[in-house]
Amino acid sequence: MFIRAYLRASTTDQDSMRAAKMLDSFAAQHSQKIACRYVENDSGANANRVELRRLLSDAQPGDVILVESIDRLSRMPVADWERLRREIDDKGLRIVATDLPTSHAALSESHNDEFTARMLDAVNSMMLDMMAAIARKDYEQRRERQQQGIEKAKAEGKFKGRTKDTAKRQKIRDLLGAGFSIRKTASLADASPSTVQSVKAEMKAEEESQLTRLAEIH
Repeated sequence: MFIRAYLRASTTDQDSMRAAKMLDSFAAQHSQKIACRYVENDSGANANRVELRRLLSDAQPGDVILVESIDRLSRMPVADWERLRREIDDKGLRIVATDLPTSHAALSESHNDEFTARMLDAVNSMMLDMMAAIARKDYEQRRERQQQGIEKAKAEGKFKGRTKDTAKRQKIRDLLGAGFSIRKTASLADASPSTVQSVKAEMKAEEESQLTRLAEIH
């Protein structure tokens, strides 16, 4: 059995490796060992996370995706989650979350019988969808409260907005300009892949704007 652990935190201020020891211990309790880890700092609402995509590209039928909880894997809208679930199912992968007991049976090499296995799969599928929906709802509620706080601060003249780390963004520009990939740039710059993608989009927009101006001159 090949177990791939997926560890995610929302921002670089959070430690995405925090759960590593806990996942190692959890696997050991089920007489298993984690074969490899995929670690990243990105939003669970983002369907195109670099390390998650790499995991799915690497994975083979029968592999297990081990997560601390379903919200580490998904806080995505329903349509995005359903696409991810289909991709996981089509590849013959299984999801195990430490906080979802119905998923733990996937760490067993065999079930008692085919009927029990089918029942467990059906119950687990339903629970996965339910917990993904709860994770998305929690994400939306937190975003709503955050926006309400911003609106209140604006009304009181206290909101200054988020300041960009110009030094980090310049480093990202330099690394991208040198030909590094998004994942490698994020690692070297200690930034999230989403930040790197944002800077890359800015660079592309600037390049297109410059080409437009040159075309107008000529």
